[in-house]
Amino acid sequence: MSTQKEQNWQSALQNTVTSLEELCAIIPAARAQASEWAKDSFALKVGRRYLAKIDPNDPNDPLLLQILPQKTEEKTVAGFVADPLNEHQYNPLPGLIHKYRTRVLITLTGTCAIHCRYCFRRHFAYDENRPGTPGLERIYDYLRQHPEINEVILSGGDPLLVSDALLQKVTRELALIPNIQRLRIHTRLLSTLPERITPELIQALCQTRLKIILVSHCNHPRELDDTVAKHCRKLIENGVTLLNQSVFLAGVNDDAQILVALSEALFQCQILPYYLHSLDPVAGSAHFALSFSRQKEIYAAMQKQLPGFLLPRWVKEVPGAEHKMIVGCEGG
Repeated sequence: MSTQKEQNWQSALQNTVTSLEELCAIIPAARAQASEWAKDSFALKVGRRYLAKIDPNDPNDPLLLQILPQKTEEKTVAGFVADPLNEHQYNPLPGLIHKYRTRVLITLTGTCAIHCRYCFRRHFAYDENRPGTPGLERIYDYLRQHPEINEVILSGGDPLLVSDALLQKVTRELALIPNIQRLRIHTRLLSTLPERITPELIQALCQTRLKIILVSHCNHPRELDDTVAKHCRKLIENGVTLLNQSVFLAGVNDDAQILVALSEALFQCQILPYYLHSLDPVAGSAHFALSFSRQKEIYAAMQKQLPGFLLPRWVKEVPGAEHKMIVGCEGG
């Protein structure tokens, strides 16, 4: 039986905005650049909590730009492709991606609570990667057969959108595999739907020998608030390590002061900045791209203002590489 808190976050999830007409009624500034074609290519989905943080009269609001299907997405841009990281080559079983030697990623669901227009998996074949119970058993067998793997990453889609019961079962099964030491969960819900962090969820995740790491995906300081901080404290109190990764996005955070403010706001929520990604060149996202020289300029300015523990590592993913490439201010 669902608790009231579960019903609250589930109700909020069911009440998301999925039509451009409704979005433009709430955010009139969205109308000028809104594109039905882009929405049909990659569906619009955004929660009302997130929408409430957007200036309804600012067509360049950085939170709006992250979720608005825009006319610029209609253009075909060389180098921006459906699978920019060639993940299909590292997909040995449905629901399993094994790109790096000691880590694998499991896609429990293809569903998200918010659709980010820069998402590098916006064209991912989720229908072919729903493992179900039989598929999960095959994944566990795969992990046992690869003792070099010591960390499992739950991603997707957003793994926190599956039931507490499934998360608890997956966590327990992974804990029975001796070589698995860590469970890392990537989610957008910590900032967009913090009500999801219920006592039941924490119990489902934390009654395990595994070290639990939750990685939030937050790109702008305005995405954070006191409610987010409150739920972060609950996770910290239960031994969860909180990290954040963000993406360099033109029009959103292409300014050192914004990214410095993001690091400071994250730390107020007890989240450590982890990665700052160069944009993965997925089809439909070219309008977010920043030149290497501009990224370098911004990052150098961040280095001058942040202590080392609040400076995220600037990284890029290169298809076929054995790890993420750390980018520095010297060289590429």
